[in-house]
Amino acid sequence: MHHRATSRRTLLTVTAAAAAAAVTGATAPLAHADSADAADAADRDRRLQHLISRMSLEEKVGQLFVMRVYGHSATAPDQADIDANLTEIGVRTAAELVERYHVGGVIYFTWAHNTRDPHQIAELSNGIQRAGLAQPTPLPLLISTDQEHGIVCRVGEPATLLPGAMALGAGGSHSDARRAAQIAGAELAAVGIRQNYAPVADVNVNPANPVIGVRSYGSDPQAVADLVAAQVKGYQRAGVAATSKHFPGHGDTAVDSHYGLPTITHTRAQWAELDAPPFRSAIAAGIDSIMTAHIVVPALDPSEDPATLSRPILTGILREQLGYDGVVVTDSLGMEGVRTKYGDDRVPVLALKAGVDQLLNPPKLDIAWNAVLQAVKNGELTEARLDESILRILRLKAKLGLFRKPFVTAAGVDRTVGTADHLAQADRIAEGTTTLLLNEGGFLPISRLSHGDVLVVGADPASPSGTTGPPTTTLATAFTELGFTATALSTGITPTAAKIDEAVAAAAGKDVVVVGTYNVSATSPQRTLVSRLVATGVPVVTVAIRNPYDIARLSGQRATVAAYSWTDVELRAAVRVIAGHARPQGCLPVPVQRADDPAQVLYPVGHGLSYAKRN
Repeated sequence: MHHRATSRRTLLTVTAAAAAAAVTGATAPLAHADSADAADAADRDRRLQHLISRMSLEEKVGQLFVMRVYGHSATAPDQADIDANLTEIGVRTAAELVERYHVGGVIYFTWAHNTRDPHQIAELSNGIQRAGLAQPTPLPLLISTDQEHGIVCRVGEPATLLPGAMALGAGGSHSDARRAAQIAGAELAAVGIRQNYAPVADVNVNPANPVIGVRSYGSDPQAVADLVAAQVKGYQRAGVAATSKHFPGHGDTAVDSHYGLPTITHTRAQWAELDAPPFRSAIAAGIDSIMTAHIVVPALDPSEDPATLSRPILTGILREQLGYDGVVVTDSLGMEGVRTKYGDDRVPVLALKAGVDQLLNPPKLDIAWNAVLQAVKNGELTEARLDESILRILRLKAKLGLFRKPFVTAAGVDRTVGTADHLAQADRIAEGTTTLLLNEGGFLPISRLSHGDVLVVGADPASPSGTTGPPTTTLATAFTELGFTATALSTGITPTAAKIDEAVAAAAGKDVVVVGTYNVSATSPQRTLVSRLVATGVPVVTVAIRNPYDIARLSGQRATVAAYSWTDVELRAAVRVIAGHARPQGCLPVPVQRADDPAQVLYPVGHGLSYAKRN
């Protein structure tokens, strides 16, 4: 029975791949186009243009869209996901989405139940590819996700989770950044995800930035540029299209573009100095795709259209000035930043007129899809303009080998995802990122002989991937595995007076209290929690599990460590550093300003303490 099922799958794979190849003529030429030693670009483009010429207008419009869809299966999702699909998209399944709208790509989300486990993800990807190759013009899909690592992850354990951007910035190792991306890319490719919306190329020059923060490598444009290039090379060597975001630069905003339309007040000269270098570096590294930002930059476009809809920014600067001819993808069209000025029917048309190729995740696909179709029919958009973007998209699919090999295998998942070697490398890389900011009197590292009884309290934000944490438990478990006696008590991001009292009572008799802090503000009750614990006389160590700026609003602790994320790999590394099983090696990639006087720097870029020797 197992043999028959395997044989049938093999037959489906061979038949579907042959169908995809057949649309350009013979199988051999298309396979040749997909190979690393492909013939010249002109020959490839002629064959892809021939393929485009055979597509209906409806198919062409569909190729421009990358859409979400609910469910763990392309054909048999759970009923709740069928209901969500019917409500939001008007189809029941991913296969129906492809059949009706001919979409060129699908984006995976944890909340859409696309990413339960690696084998399920692989089968979902295969089901979506079968649907694409069953169309009148058989075409593979470009499946994407946001797997930045750190605080933004869609594919979780047992896949390997790695340090995020600011952690890598603290580590400062280009080889570690490249290797992290190569591991991440290999695991994504193994489950059929071939376009990753990473690395973030935004320079986090504004500590108050509510949406970027630790998703950026840091505040120095050249340091960010170098790490972006390293990760682009790592992802693309692994067979995944990297995507630098968010052009022209989202690092100096005080508004989250998910909920509003930010304005960047940089002059053109400031933009060239602060924001442009990482994107130039990504382009020089051969970046496959670049994502737009829903931000207004008056110095670059006085119309005050968001960059996603700005021809002066996307065509004038990105295409013509920077010389980029790869795929341009919008940030999600469901975000408020792109919807504040124009309706959902105008946004996709204006984005295409600005120079975009892929339209990502519109709130109502039928409205967006029909708007583009109608814009071609009434002459606002030409079919040649669509062909230009479709050619870029198909070039990328060909480069990734999707025409030749659209499917993934269970054996490939087992061979690649969450391997012992990958997990060990993730731990090693994370150790190089952990940053020791404060160490009064050389309190750290602690020994289980002198400080063996540990209380862990603090914030327990939800896991970025839904598979790790909670942070207090992860920290306590890591201490226990090193021979300490550790107790976890979740006090939350906004601890109540009762919860603070509970933590103070639990601290009695302990040798040390470790507090996980999360974006401490001037009015945060986390400040009260720390000060009350300090008053007990038990030594307090704080671990900043997101932004490293928390230390500016805390006092009295004996030591502070910055972990830059609350995924297990970074928290375990923080514990190994606290316990002396690893030396702190990270250095701040952003300045920490004084809370009472932001014009003064408390800890500069490059600050990071270490130990004279291991325990």
